[in-house]
Amino acid sequence: LAQAILSQGAKLASFGAAAVPNSLSAMKQKKTVSSSRRKSRKAYFTAPSHLRRKLMSSPLSKDLRAKYGVRSIPIRRDDEVMIVRGHFHDREGKVIQVYRKKFRIHIERVTRDKANGQTVPVGIHPSKVMITKIRMDKDRKALLDRRGAKTKKGKYSEKDTGITT
Repeated sequence: LAQAILSQGAKLASFGAAAVPNSLSAMKQKKTVSSSRRKSRKAYFTAPSHLRRKLMSSPLSKDLRAKYGVRSIPIRRDDEVMIVRGHFHDREGKVIQVYRKKFRIHIERVTRDKANGQTVPVGIHPSKVMITKIRMDKDRKALLDRRGAKTKKGKYSEKDTGITT
C-alpha cells in the first residue's frame, strides 16, 4: 500500500500536480477525531460544564508530581495554588471559586479595585497556576490512585530487576 501511494505521488509530481505527502505518518490516526483548528476551538468554547471540569486542569508541583505520579488534575475549590504566570505571579492562595462558564478560577487575596471602590476577584486561567496542596476526598484519592497506577506499569529500571550492564 505504501509503495502504491509513493508511486502515485511520483506519477503526479511528474505531471506537475500538487505534491502528495510521502509518509504514512501524515495520515489521520482516528477517523472520528478532527484535527481542524476551527472544530477544536468550537468544541472547546461550547463544551458543557462536565467537560469543562476536565479542560480546567492544573499542573501539580514537583513534590506532588513525584508523590502521586500524576502531572495534572482538574482544579477544585479549596485547593491551594501558586500563580506562575502573569501580573500576579508568585502569589499563593486558596481557590475560592471555579468559574467554569468563563474558564477561570478565583483565588483568595487576588483582587482588583474598581473605580467605585469595590474590590472584585481577578479571574486566573487554571493552566497558569500550580497546585501546591490538594484538597483530598475519596473521589480525588481514587482518581490519583487510578492515574498514578498507569506510570507504574511497563518498563522496569535496573534497580527493580537487579541486572546491571
